[in-house]
Amino acid sequence: MNIILLGPPGAGKGTQAQHLVKTRDMIQLSTGDMLREAKASGTEMGKKVAEVMARGDLVTDEIVIGLIREKLEGEKGGGFIFDGFPRTLPQADALGKLLKEEGESLDAVIEMQVDDEALVDRITARSTCGGCGAVYNDNTKPIPEDGVCTNCGKKDDFVRRADDNEEALRNRLMEYYKKTSPLIGYYYAKNMLSTVNGLGSMEEVTASIAGILDA
Repeated sequence: MNIILLGPPGAGKGTQAQHLVKTRDMIQLSTGDMLREAKASGTEMGKKVAEVMARGDLVTDEIVIGLIREKLEGEKGGGFIFDGFPRTLPQADALGKLLKEEGESLDAVIEMQVDDEALVDRITARSTCGGCGAVYNDNTKPIPEDGVCTNCGKKDDFVRRADDNEEALRNRLMEYYKKTSPLIGYYYAKNMLSTVNGLGSMEEVTASIAGILDA
């Protein structure tokens, strides 16, 4: 099963993707992770990525599609989760074409709907463990009093992203709505779009996604 998770920054896509990796043996294809992995690999594609990043240029859609192709031709597990790609309509067309060429299908597109104001409150209260990336929140999941991460056991290594402030987040939201939100209409027109309430508890969102995938 191959799926896309859509939603603005901070909607919880990464958290839900990690749950699907653990419970359904799916493979998370995060654009950022793939680029870092390619850069360190020393392969021909990796050298291309390293050159582009060294120049400070944006990596082209062609390169990202090439990296995804490599992943699709490798171990498949329980299917792929596309996280952070596609971000634009041309990328959605390119992904659809690639899946067809590889004999794969796109089985679900899940939009995690959120309220902007609630999202700002959530993100500005967010911290992550420097050891494993586990997410904590001042209001809903505070950092343990002993300062030890409940996921990896590392102590006193919690950080807030520099852009997890209200002004930066509103700019990221604006960018999302301009470039990525058209994908919602794109996949709705293809009768592939499902929505979940991204502001529910982690367990509620997980259950909603499971209901879509099991159906």
